[in-house]
Amino acid sequence: MIAETICSAASAAGLGIAAVTAYRKRFLTAARIAAYALVPIGLVLTGVVEWVAGIAFDPSVWIGFLLLGAAWLLFVTTRAVERRRGPAREERKAARRGGDDGRIAPAASAPSLRQAPTGQRAGRPGEKPGGTGRTEPGDDFSDIEAILKKHGL
Repeated sequence: MIAETICSAASAAGLGIAAVTAYRKRFLTAARIAAYALVPIGLVLTGVVEWVAGIAFDPSVWIGFLLLGAAWLLFVTTRAVERRRGPAREERKAARRGGDDGRIAPAASAPSLRQAPTGQRAGRPGEKPGGTGRTEPGDDFSDIEAILKKHGL
């Protein structure tokens, strides 16, 4: 009963504001305000407000929402724990056997970035053996390419 009264008052106030706006020759804005003002009274007349009020004040509905929230929380936490734990037991066993299932182990297939090429001194990536420290324009992204290759991208 109170919700219907509030919605009716909001619609009446909105239509009043729309009338004042139309009086000021802003007809497009007035039509838009009138459209918004008719929504609450339309919801009252269709019974939506009564239905929502029935749901909002029913304790069994709130218990249902709490149970749905608890189920969602369990799904999220188990998924996060599963991701942190790593591969499943079957996948670890297959990796120990040598990957009989056709999967490629990413760590075994990726080249190591820490190995320095033979014949060159260890320095910054892209640094020439001459020691000038300058890189050619094509060598700027060589370390990034190596990282991407390591991760299979």
